[in-house]
Amino acid sequence: MADKEPEGLKMKREIGLIGGIAFVSGTMIGSGIFMSPQFVLAYVGSAGASLVIWALTGVVAMLAALCYTELGTIIPESGGDFIYILRIYGSCPAFFTAITFILVVRPFGIAAMAISIAEYISAPFYPDCHPPLIVVKCAAAVAILLVSLINVLNVRVAIRIQVIFLVAKVLALTFIVIGGIVEVFRSSSVLVENLRVENAFKGAQYSLSTLGMAFYQGLWSYAGWYNLNYVTEELQRPEVNLPRAVVIAISLVTGLYLLVNVSYLTVMTPKELMSSSAVAVTWGNKVLGSWGWIMSVAAALSAFGSLNGTFFSGGRVCFVAAREGHMPDILAMAHVHRLTPSPALIFTTIVSLIVLIPGDFQSIVNYFSFTAWFFYAITLSGLIYLKVKKPELPRPYKVPIVLPILVLIAAIFLVLAPIIDTPQIEYLYVSLFILSGAIIYVPFIHYKLCPGLLTKLTVFLQLFLEVAPAEKNL
Repeated sequence: MADKEPEGLKMKREIGLIGGIAFVSGTMIGSGIFMSPQFVLAYVGSAGASLVIWALTGVVAMLAALCYTELGTIIPESGGDFIYILRIYGSCPAFFTAITFILVVRPFGIAAMAISIAEYISAPFYPDCHPPLIVVKCAAAVAILLVSLINVLNVRVAIRIQVIFLVAKVLALTFIVIGGIVEVFRSSSVLVENLRVENAFKGAQYSLSTLGMAFYQGLWSYAGWYNLNYVTEELQRPEVNLPRAVVIAISLVTGLYLLVNVSYLTVMTPKELMSSSAVAVTWGNKVLGSWGWIMSVAAALSAFGSLNGTFFSGGRVCFVAAREGHMPDILAMAHVHRLTPSPALIFTTIVSLIVLIPGDFQSIVNYFSFTAWFFYAITLSGLIYLKVKKPELPRPYKVPIVLPILVLIAAIFLVLAPIIDTPQIEYLYVSLFILSGAIIYVPFIHYKLCPGLLTKLTVFLQLFLEVAPAEKNL
């Protein structure tokens, strides 16, 4: 009788329903709700229009997440957009997806969150001015390195941190909501004035560009609705827990975001809100007085939890792409004892630190959103294709075909609106960067040209990092 082959390393299914809810909502509730309200309001120009944007972006996030849930049950593999595009459209478009998410989308998201953490941490030390750029960048780099260390060392610790920080940030947002309710009953509240019929939509701007940019900022605050699709192989009973976690988490977050924005408008005029560099701190200074610094701490902790969730899922994109032969083999390996994809996480850390050097929060968010929604549109078109051409595929969870069609239309709008209305050369640079991936794809992926030096480097890093190839966990 032949001996069985030794079983390879596999990622453990450590994420249950609570962990899933924590990863979705914990990543969504991050820097966005503390940083983006002033930008949304600045783009659309009125308090009423900004609240409409926050509600609509919540609906878009929910519908998109439900569509991705069906994809996650049809293709129960980790990797999110990359693995879906690979299985539906093939290797070439999947490679461009991988290279974009690994070198642009995920690092840009991580860098933006780290900058927001740094700005809130440093705000109490510079009450009368913006903190120096070098201080913000150094603090952001420390935040990235700390999250990287946590995720490299232990999956369970990363999950526990996500749950703990979720509780902390929900409490912080609930405090802001309660503070706003208290202010409503005070004569000093400006909410009634801000939302009076004649004032609510006064000065609203409805151009394609301003609406597109406002949606970018709003959807940035909901970024994370797709998180569980990147770690499906580590989720317990994904056919049950994936849809449940998504619906519970996004409903919770949307309700909180609307109430928090109303609370901001109870104590600030639209002009004050737009001029604020850290809206939660401004709110805290007005409501809590000398204790306003508490909001800086709460916002920083919230963004840290979101950074942890983004980093957790972002490393898996790199890991899965390498496992499918679209990145160097070393990135498809896991630590032999900790069972974490440490090479992929270390690589993600390095790229994020490089992106951090030249970037600022607002531009990073805009380019992140433009690039991400381009590939979300491709993924959603893939779901429509599967529904029409392969209805026989097993689907533990199914949405009506009208949902992916609606979200696809929204995604196309988000990609094209800013370009058509006010084209900027930066969008061309991002597009050229994505297309430049062909220089790598043709020789190294399509024709499998792999110099011996790369093999020797892989062996060296494998021994140095104590890693081994990991198998799919299906």
